[in-house]
Amino acid sequence: MAQVDYATPIGRLVITGDEKAVHSVLFEDGDELQHPYSETLPQELKLAFQEIKDYFEGKGKDFTFQMEPQTGTPFQREVWQSLSAIPYGETGSYLQIATSINRPKAVRAVGGANGRNPFTVVLPCHRIIGSSGKMVGYTGGLWRKEWLLAHEQKFKTTLAD
Repeated sequence: MAQVDYATPIGRLVITGDEKAVHSVLFEDGDELQHPYSETLPQELKLAFQEIKDYFEGKGKDFTFQMEPQTGTPFQREVWQSLSAIPYGETGSYLQIATSINRPKAVRAVGGANGRNPFTVVLPCHRIIGSSGKMVGYTGGLWRKEWLLAHEQKFKTTLAD
């Protein structure tokens, strides 16, 4: 298992994986890089690092690297996959996600699964807001959620398909 850190404007992301896939992209406390970039990293981690770098620099919005979470129930994985349907710079609600997976009564469970998303930023759980339009829970902190949404708004038109 290999790891590489990426220093974002809102904290350190740790990218973990192997030669086949990335297993997680998560914020961790502390600004000091514990796992520096190296040319000897597995190809999928190098690709993830570059695509995350492009995202934070406003040069990219799509993630193409292989993702293979090491945790998660089938329900959680279904929720995580559904997050990728929320367009860059847009928001959705827990109810929309629950409805999209044909479980409209599972709003709270969707919220729980969203909070356990192992691919922060990449599978955009930050784009989920309350049905009322209010900012609600984000494992990385609401201030990060607000920053990510503002960041995407800033580059939305320049990165349009």
